[in-house]
Amino acid sequence: MKRIAIVEDEVAIRENYKELLQQQGYNVQGYANRPAAMLAFNARLPDLAIIDIGLENEIDGGFTLCQSLRSMSSSLPIIFLTARDSDFDTVCGLRLGADDYLSKDVSFPHLIARIAALFRRSELIGAATVEDNLIEHGALTIDGNRIQVYWNQQPIELTVTEFWMVHAMAKHPGHVRSRQDLMQEAKIFVDDSTITSHVKRIRKKFISADKDFNCIDTVYGMGYRWDSVS
Repeated sequence: MKRIAIVEDEVAIRENYKELLQQQGYNVQGYANRPAAMLAFNARLPDLAIIDIGLENEIDGGFTLCQSLRSMSSSLPIIFLTARDSDFDTVCGLRLGADDYLSKDVSFPHLIARIAALFRRSELIGAATVEDNLIEHGALTIDGNRIQVYWNQQPIELTVTEFWMVHAMAKHPGHVRSRQDLMQEAKIFVDDSTITSHVKRIRKKFISADKDFNCIDTVYGMGYRWDSVS
């Protein structure tokens, strides 16, 4: 049974989502604040975390929690579910490593579909084989079985979503991959601006390892391309 953690300080909302998710067959734990959630996560990580941003007296407690979770696991699926739906908050959440960002007015069937998509992706990762998932282009190495990317033999810490986006581009270097292509490969369903935020964050992580990195080209009006000769 998949374990889902909900970190939400409003009791009625937390219990409502907990009950509905349990009806879908998930094992659900609820937490009202960041310290309580971290205490539990230090003992055992969930299979997926759903986090609000404002948590009791911490205005941005969810952002801090997401950052901590991502440092504990690069592959744990994280969803922000919040009333704060500004572009600024959305970009901040994604830059901190969340795999999805949803407004609280999202329908429950939509939320369930997003959760199911993230779990399907995890299952596909587990079923990957060595032959299909080792890619090497110049300084880049992608190990699909370990869900790990290396640049000049240095590991690049990517989220699961970021990993599959890099994988999608690098497996066909020189070919333009549309935003729709990247969504399909990463098993996410988001708008174009969210894909753009993911790509910017990916670039930043590679540049942190190599200031001369410039292998991800933006092809305006079409998408993105991995340029292995850059």
